[in-house]
Amino acid sequence: MRHRVFITQPVAASAITRLQSLAKVEWNRDAMHIMTQEELITAVRGHDILFCLLSDRVDADVIAAGRSLSLIATMKITPSDIDVAAATARRIPVTVVPPIVTEATADLHFAILLAVARRVVEGDKLLREGIFPGAQSMRLMGAAVWGKTIGLVGGGGRIGRAVARRARGFSMRTLYWGPRRIPEEQERELGLAYVPLDTLLAESDFVSVHAPLKAETFHLIGSREMRLMKPSAFLVNTARGPVVDEQALVEALNERRIAGAALDVFEREPHVERALLAMPNVVLTPHLGSGVTEVREALANVVVDNIAAVIEGRQPPNCWNPEIYAQPQDKRHNG
Repeated sequence: MRHRVFITQPVAASAITRLQSLAKVEWNRDAMHIMTQEELITAVRGHDILFCLLSDRVDADVIAAGRSLSLIATMKITPSDIDVAAATARRIPVTVVPPIVTEATADLHFAILLAVARRVVEGDKLLREGIFPGAQSMRLMGAAVWGKTIGLVGGGGRIGRAVARRARGFSMRTLYWGPRRIPEEQERELGLAYVPLDTLLAESDFVSVHAPLKAETFHLIGSREMRLMKPSAFLVNTARGPVVDEQALVEALNERRIAGAALDVFEREPHVERALLAMPNVVLTPHLGSGVTEVREALANVVVDNIAAVIEGRQPPNCWNPEIYAQPQDKRHNG
């Protein structure tokens, strides 16, 4: 009998076509709808393989409902919203994708940094309302980017370094902080200066968040940290939402302790703090870091590679819980 695959949202057509040659494929065809827990439970009851995306929460109840589940294949770099322990207890492999979103995310990071600094979204909104303030009006005065200081929090990683390369094109002074310094040769090549976090916050015109989400980075940027920032500084986050204390950010913006923020990620996605939605000095995008046609197609096809391996009886190349393959074959089961 052919394997049955369910995809939680539309993905690249080339990936679906490949999957259809391997299995019976069904999917949620609404690109605007994130499946609820109840919908996921219904879906896994009739399928062997779950192909899920970044916003999907695959908890223990969803896994328990999928009595015939043989694979949970996510299009994420880490399975942060999947109960890996519950899957592992069932000997169900959980697969991820490699970090191939670096340049696309760095592009978006700089795009929203520029947008908030130069008030691009506000200007667009005014024009659409039929208002043209005048080419030299004081109405939309913004902040310079060229020659300013950018501070990369967690900046020694792939995306932080990619943003640093872009910052050089704007002749920016680039500071970075992280738990580990990168080699001095790389610092020189990228024009990076390693400083304590508090120094970075106090001296940066743009505080650029790149830290991964871990227990120790939850609310890494909170009220204390924002009080160290310049009143003219902007916070930019394309990493993970919970790294920034969203309520503290709202308070800092309301009290004008910082100039603005640009966010592609949020603390409780898909929920966005309502106060942020009303602020003109905040640019918001719905987690678009990897939203480039070529990148999304590559990601979807990596997921298909993982699925194909499981269908063919092989260990998938991007398995998060490979320890299940160390178990004796006769002890693996889905029941």
